[in-house]
Amino acid sequence: MPGRGASVAGASAQARYRSLRAQYRQERVLARLVLAGVAGSMTAGLFDWLPGMSVALGILLLHSLFLRVKPDPVTRWRRGAAAERRTGRRLARLDPAYFHVLHDRALPAASRANLDHLVVGLTGVYAIVSRRWPPLTRLRAADERMWAGPRPMTRVLVMARDAARTVAEHLSDDLGRRVEVNAVIVVHGARMPHAGFVFDGVTVQRAKRAGRLIQRQPAVFTTAQVAAIAAAAERILPPMIDV
Repeated sequence: MPGRGASVAGASAQARYRSLRAQYRQERVLARLVLAGVAGSMTAGLFDWLPGMSVALGILLLHSLFLRVKPDPVTRWRRGAAAERRTGRRLARLDPAYFHVLHDRALPAASRANLDHLVVGLTGVYAIVSRRWPPLTRLRAADERMWAGPRPMTRVLVMARDAARTVAEHLSDDLGRRVEVNAVIVVHGARMPHAGFVFDGVTVQRAKRAGRLIQRQPAVFTTAQVAAIAAAAERILPPMIDV
């Protein structure tokens, strides 16, 4: 019976976030202290030391909050890791007797590229990319393209398709028969149609409906076939954190 993969959802993204955070921590602290010191000193000179102290403390707090929300590389990696972990928790609800779930796997023949999640189950094989957008962002199709707010989703769509194709090719070669892999983008935060949609061969679905999407497809494999495909996936796709 297939079990769950040993890798952890978002592990490599979290490791990258921690590395960047450590790299920029000293720089950020210094900038914060300089801003607070200058603003506090100017206020104290114009008024008194107490207002100056209040302004300095306020600047420290505002700068900390700003760094939490601004879209810099550190923030993007932190949010990406969090989105992968949330998707992982959703996929953990799939019955392990019928679905094998792998997280954060290195793609073969790709330089530092990974697949966020892979599900092998009775209803098929799913290569899943997790993505988070700000809550007010609307995903839509227009002018033969997919959009996330004002920005095209071309890059993430290509990434999902390429990952699914790569996994399908290597699974098929390993098993000696054709294995189809479905490309899925799991969405966190953004607004989109309740039922999700399919665009250019990629299924786009809300995170809270991802497990239901997989479970409700018609069965295409037996449990023995699931076990064989899952074992091949374990061989082909090592945990990204180990690469």
